[in-house]
Amino acid sequence: MGKPNKLKEMKRQDKDEKILSELYRRAFAASTPKGDFDLMMENATTNQWGQKEIPFMDYECEEEVLESIFNSVMKEFKVPVYRRKAFKFHFYLGCSPKTKRKEIN
Repeated sequence: MGKPNKLKEMKRQDKDEKILSELYRRAFAASTPKGDFDLMMENATTNQWGQKEIPFMDYECEEEVLESIFNSVMKEFKVPVYRRKAFKFHFYLGCSPKTKRKEIN
C-alpha cells in the first residue's frame, strides 16, 4: 500500500470545513435571534486550548428548519449519503444554534 496523498486529504478537509461553515451560516441566519456566523467567528474569543468560543447557545432554530438546511447543503455540495451521518454529528454537536422542537399537545 502506498502513502496516503496528503494533498488530497487537505483538499477533503478544506471542503468539509467549507460545508460545515455553510451549514452554520444558514442555521444562524434562520435562528432566533438572527445571527451572522462569519461575524461571530471574527469576534470570537479564544479559550485556554486555542479554540474559538462563540455564544451559540444564545440562538435557537426550529428542528424542521435545521433539518431542511442540512439536507439542502448536503445536496448542494453533493455529499455522498455514506458521509452525511458524520456531517450531521459535527453539525448538531458542534456550534449550531439550540434546536427548538415543536411541542406536542
